[in-house]
Amino acid sequence: MPTLLLNTLFLNSNSISSLILLLITISSTSFFLCTAIDEQGQALLSWKQTLNASSAATVLSLWRPSDPSPCRWFGVSCDANDAVVGVSINSTDLQGPLPTTFAALPSLQTLVLSDANISGPIPKEFATYRQLRFLDLSKNQISGPIPAELCQLRGLETLIVNSNSLQGPIPDDIGSLANLTYLTLYDNDLAGEIPASVGRLQRLQVFRAGGNQNLKGPLPPEIGNCSDLLMLGLAETGISGSLPPTIGLLKKIQTIAIYTALLSGPIPEEIGNCTELTSLYLYQNSLSGPIPAQLGELKKLQTLLLWQNSLVGPIPPEIGLCRELVLLDLSLNLLSGSIPSSIGDLANLQQLQLSTNQLTGPIPPEISNCTSLTDLEVDNNGLSGEIRINFRKLRNLTLFYAWQNRLTGSIPADLAQCQNLQSVDLSYNNLTGAIPREVFGLQNLTKLLLLSNELSGFVPPDIGNCTNLFRLRLSGNRLSGPIPAEMGNLKNLNFLDMSGNRLVGVIPPAISGCYSLEFLDLHSNGLTGSLPESLPKSLQFVDVSDNRLSGSLVLGIGSLPELTKLNVGRNRITGPIPPELGSCNKLQLLDLGDNEFSAEIPAQLGQLPALEISLNLSCNQLSGAIPVEFSALGKLSCLDVSHNALDGGLYALAALQNLVSLNISFNAFSGELPNTPFFRRLPLADLTGNRGLIVSGGNGPGSDDDRSGRAAVSVLKLAMSVLVSVSALLLIAALFVLLRTNRPRTAAGRRGQGGGVGGDAVPEAGRVDGGHRAGADVGERDRDGELRGGVPGGDSGGATLAVKKMWSGTEREEESFSGSGAFRNEIAALGSIRHRNIVRLLGWGANRATKLLFYNYLPNGSLSGYLHRGGGGGGRGGEGKQQQQQQGGEGEWERRYEMAVGVAHAVAYLHHDCVPAILHGDVKPLNVLLGPDFEPYLADFGLARLLGAANSNSNSNSDSNLDLQPPNFAPPFAGSYGYIAPEYASMQRITAKSDVYSYGVVLLEILTGRHPLDPTLPGGTHLVQWVRDHLQRKLDPIDLLDPGSEAGRTLRYRKCCRPSPFRCYAFARGPTTGPL
Repeated sequence: MPTLLLNTLFLNSNSISSLILLLITISSTSFFLCTAIDEQGQALLSWKQTLNASSAATVLSLWRPSDPSPCRWFGVSCDANDAVVGVSINSTDLQGPLPTTFAALPSLQTLVLSDANISGPIPKEFATYRQLRFLDLSKNQISGPIPAELCQLRGLETLIVNSNSLQGPIPDDIGSLANLTYLTLYDNDLAGEIPASVGRLQRLQVFRAGGNQNLKGPLPPEIGNCSDLLMLGLAETGISGSLPPTIGLLKKIQTIAIYTALLSGPIPEEIGNCTELTSLYLYQNSLSGPIPAQLGELKKLQTLLLWQNSLVGPIPPEIGLCRELVLLDLSLNLLSGSIPSSIGDLANLQQLQLSTNQLTGPIPPEISNCTSLTDLEVDNNGLSGEIRINFRKLRNLTLFYAWQNRLTGSIPADLAQCQNLQSVDLSYNNLTGAIPREVFGLQNLTKLLLLSNELSGFVPPDIGNCTNLFRLRLSGNRLSGPIPAEMGNLKNLNFLDMSGNRLVGVIPPAISGCYSLEFLDLHSNGLTGSLPESLPKSLQFVDVSDNRLSGSLVLGIGSLPELTKLNVGRNRITGPIPPELGSCNKLQLLDLGDNEFSAEIPAQLGQLPALEISLNLSCNQLSGAIPVEFSALGKLSCLDVSHNALDGGLYALAALQNLVSLNISFNAFSGELPNTPFFRRLPLADLTGNRGLIVSGGNGPGSDDDRSGRAAVSVLKLAMSVLVSVSALLLIAALFVLLRTNRPRTAAGRRGQGGGVGGDAVPEAGRVDGGHRAGADVGERDRDGELRGGVPGGDSGGATLAVKKMWSGTEREEESFSGSGAFRNEIAALGSIRHRNIVRLLGWGANRATKLLFYNYLPNGSLSGYLHRGGGGGGRGGEGKQQQQQQGGEGEWERRYEMAVGVAHAVAYLHHDCVPAILHGDVKPLNVLLGPDFEPYLADFGLARLLGAANSNSNSNSDSNLDLQPPNFAPPFAGSYGYIAPEYASMQRITAKSDVYSYGVVLLEILTGRHPLDPTLPGGTHLVQWVRDHLQRKLDPIDLLDPGSEAGRTLRYRKCCRPSPFRCYAFARGPTTGPL
């Protein structure tokens, strides 16, 4: 019995072991069956493992190894035999590389991995995906080159790789993809030329490679072989050369977009063969020659954009045959002749833009037939005649610009029939008559600019109906009558300029209802009464000067928190200056001059933290002392308190380090003049009339003791005469040696003339040292000479002056002293302005043969010499030379930055703070002089002229009538080559923008260290064009700069289209600087 039991237990033990083995085998078999995904699925899972784990777990969570087939997986498609034929995953976040294992998908025809955050290169293994027909890898971060192996996919029909970071060339063997119909490579970093093999893609319908700035060279003529091409896009590339005539072989082409590139030469006439063309974009190139008449063959053309090229000749009348045309933009070219009347045949035309050309003749009335027209822009041309458009037909018109032409006649009343009209600008013409009251019935009108015409009559009260009006400029006309109270209804009005008219009556109190008003300019009218008690809180600029306003300055003026400029000068305002003005914390300019203000200057004016440009309290009846609080006006540049009854001392002004101009004359100031360099340099004319004021050792400029000052002036005149005589003798000696003549021409004792600027400009001067040495650069020109002379100056041991000698060019000039425009302009300009970045003219002297100008001596030469070391500029000894040797050091860019800011500030002052504004006319580095600490001073005003001056006294022979030349003055050489604005060459009207262009060139020279006509620039191009080409190709801007300079921020604002100098200055100073 025990034996049987043991055997039974043994058998049972073996059975249990067998059972366990059986269970293990079944379990293993079952696990194998669970992971037995086919080879296709394993290839897909292998790629999944290369992706970011969290991203793959989210996006590809349904890709499970337990599935028998991947055909039900997200993004995977299969055929009837369960063969994977497509993988399409887009707009996801995969975060990983492209797959290299898809050779295991032998039937794969479509691979779309678009906008999936894919990175890395395109693998060469893609060449093994033999059945691939459609490949879309767009909108990722794919880098590296397009592998040549990709061209082995002979069956590929669509290749989309745009919007990545692909580099290198387009493969030369791209033409092997004979079945390719769709090729998009745009918005990458591709380089090199378009391979000629593209011409072998005869089935190609779409070719887009724009946005590759380094893609260069010509468009290959072989492109004409792509006979099925519908779309050709090469915009924003470096494509250059002419459009090949073979482009006319593209019979099916619908869109050609090669804008913002480097195309040149003419538009080929063969383009007229592209009869299916609907859109032609060739703007922002350098195309030249005429617009071909063959464009009239393009009957399906809807969009024609040729703006900003160099096209010449007339607009071909055949353009009227393009009856489907919707948008036509030919602006910013050199087109001439008249606007063809055939334009009126374009019934579908919506936008006609012909601005900034040289078009003449009338605006053709046939334009009235363009009944779909919404935008009509013909500004900046030479158009003349009356506006004879039938606006009743143009019911869809929203914008009409015809400013800066020679249009005459009246403003058409039927303009009011264009009920959708939003913007009208007819400024700078010769329009006459009244403003039609019907125009003010346009409910949608937001901008109405009619400045600088000859309009007359009243401003109708109907203006209050334009409730959406945002900007209204009527200045520079002959409008009369009162300002209508209905203007208070214009709640959206932001900018109101009615200056320079003949308006009378009071400023309507209802104007306080213009809640959005920021700019109010009513100067130079005949307005009476007082300022309204309440003004819009949003006001930033108020100019009511040159009127007949009376009464007291309202207290409410101090409750304008945004006010930056207030000018009420040259009126009849009485009473005290309201202390509430001290609450205008953003005030930068305050002009209360030429009124009848009385009492003391309120101390609160000294608490204006932003007061920077000017404070003018002159020609009033103010009394008392200058408040001690004025010592806090550390930013103030110009202060004028002359012609008052102020008394006391001046030490409150001694701390004003930023002052460049101060006039305290004709008051009752007493005590000693502050002993600072600024006060020591003040002209006597700015101090005179203060009997108790002690100047330089006890002489009062307004007392009998100022005879010593007058004696100094006499000595100065004598010294200048001696200098002229010595210079003439030196010239005679040189001529004698050079010409070996026995009859040298002598300078007869011609009587000389001389003077200070605005009075006795050099009070310490006794005589000019006759022992001249080579002096400072003061606007060097071939026809000018410069000397440096010493001037005794009391205990200081003498001062050094820079002397600029200007030679008369002809005997005729010698016969009329004031006939030298450059000499007269320089005195008139520099004698009337004071600025910390403009050279200071101390005095002048002349006879009929020689003219001399005296300046402060600036030891560090010119900005040109600084930038181009060894080029004749730079420090000429002492501290200046030592500092120049250090210019390549750590502070090099900071110094250049301050120079750029200083010049911008000087030009801004000339354009915006001088009345009338001054055009310098020759802004260049050679005319920017550098002081002891390399601070910049703008110099050489020989070509300066007034902006907006109607007449000039330039024909007067009186020295007291010296004036700048008016705008219609044509100097013999207007500016310097390389810096001249383009409008000089095209004989267009010269404006302040001309100085801004020159400043832009100077700024580029500061940044790049290159002269604008640098012979090392490729192809002899101009610096501006070189920089433009560089940026258009999207090359690194840092490559443009001098080594070591960190100028990226400043480079960005150079790309603006001639911003105002104030914008330049404010940008350079940074975002914390308020508007100037």
